[in-house]
Order: sequence, then C-alpha cells, then structure tokens
Amino acid sequence: MDWRLDEEFQTPDGVVRWAAMGSGDPVVLVHGTPYSSYLWRDIAPALATNREVYVFDHLGFGRSDQREGQDLSLAAHARNFARLLDHWGPSRPSVVAHDIGGAVALRTLLLEGADFGDLTLFDAVTGGQWERGLFQLILRHADVFRQLPDYAHEALVAGHLRHATSVGFRPGVLDAFLAPWRGAEGQAAFYRQYSQIREVDTAEYEHLLGGITLPVRLIWGREDRILPPQYAEWMHEKVPHAELHWIEGAGHLLQEDAPARLMAHLTARFATPG
Repeated sequence: MDWRLDEEFQTPDGVVRWAAMGSGDPVVLVHGTPYSSYLWRDIAPALATNREVYVFDHLGFGRSDQREGQDLSLAAHARNFARLLDHWGPSRPSVVAHDIGGAVALRTLLLEGADFGDLTLFDAVTGGQWERGLFQLILRHADVFRQLPDYAHEALVAGHLRHATSVGFRPGVLDAFLAPWRGAEGQAAFYRQYSQIREVDTAEYEHLLGGITLPVRLIWGREDRILPPQYAEWMHEKVPHAELHWIEGAGHLLQEDAPARLMAHLTARFATPG
C-alpha cells in the first residue's frame, strides 16, 4: 500500500515526518527499531474509523531525516516526541508503543512531563537488562558492523527482521522495512541509531514506574524472541495495576503476526481505572 507521511516537523537534528488521520479521541502510535511507522499501515486506518490517529517516523528512521551527527538516543527521541505532542496539541492522548517506542513513551511521560490519557505497551523495551543478542553485539562492535559489505549488511538486517515474526511477512513487506537501511547512507544510518540506544536511558526512570497512575495495558506475543515474556512480567511487577494480556502463537511483531487480535485489545476499554 502507499504509506505516506506528508507533514514535517523540524527538530534540532533534522526533520521528523508524520501524518494524522481520522477524528475523535486522539491516539498516538510509536514505533521501535529497526522499523518505521509503516508498521502501523493496517492498525492506524482501522483505529481512524472513530479516533484521530497520529503516526510518525523517529528521527533517523523511515522517511525522517538520516544524517551523521544526529542524537538518536532514547532521551533525544523522547524530547522529540514531547515536542511533537506540543506541536500537535491533542489533550491527554492515548499512546500505543512498541519495541523501543515503549522506552520513548515512558521517558516522555515520566521525565519530559507529557500528559497521556492512557498507555499501551506491547512487546516493548521498558527497563531492566535489555541489551542482548544482536543488539548487544552491535553496541560492542559498531565499527566492525559499519564495514560489512552491502550484501552482508542487507542479509543481517533481513534476518533480524524475520526473527521478529513467528508467521512471516506478507509479500512486499520485508522490502518496505529494508528500504531505509539499503545503500551506503542507509547502512550508516542503521548502525548509527543502534549504537546510541542504551540501557542507561531506561535506568533513569525505572524508580518512577511504580508511581504511574494512568491506565496501562501490556500486550505480549508468547513467541517473542526479541523481548521474551519475562520482559512483560518485569514491567507488570513494576506497574502492578497494569493489565497484562498474552497473544498466543505471535512473536515480537504483533502488527504482522496477529493484527486482528491486537486491534481487539487496542479497541477494548481498560479494565483498570486511572
């Protein structure tokens, strides 16, 4: 499908591209890495039948600016998200966040002073020890990965993307996710963003998690190999009033593996009052 982000927002490190659709109570969808807002191509239009939906590509991702020298830390993404919320002006939006989008949303809420109506996190980085697997290797050896031949780099990124889904991608979807990371500029951008995402930026707010009072929903794929179920349980211990829902047979990318079941949760009322 033709996924378009026609609006632009200027940040200190470049342009973030975004779009809005629908009308009603506002909801913002926050993607993670190495994805883009394209991940919401089915979810956003479905939610927009009765809500105003905002989507955007983090700086350094998708259609937003990619260039040397950008601050692409979780702290910087949170500052940019707070700026976007101010620019859009929605009153206490719902926020739905996936992967590192969870950490971005939590920093924005707890450290940037944003005001959400409710928060849904699924298969998301929230805290604890999450520097693991391929991500940990890239952090330790970023200079080596930057020197990979283009075919080896593309194979690595494609393999990582496939590892995130338990059912596989529909035709054309893998290519869409690979597109921003292809070529010399895309390869540099890929390792630039991964090399700046660190646990230190989630450790800064962990002591505040127990003080969250707004409604929180956790949704997790039972077959998530990127952030296995214990990460959902860790967050549930930190925010005991949060709802916790499991989606059987689904991996890290619920948008790809179980979009209908994900939508059922996203459109359900919160069981726990704020």
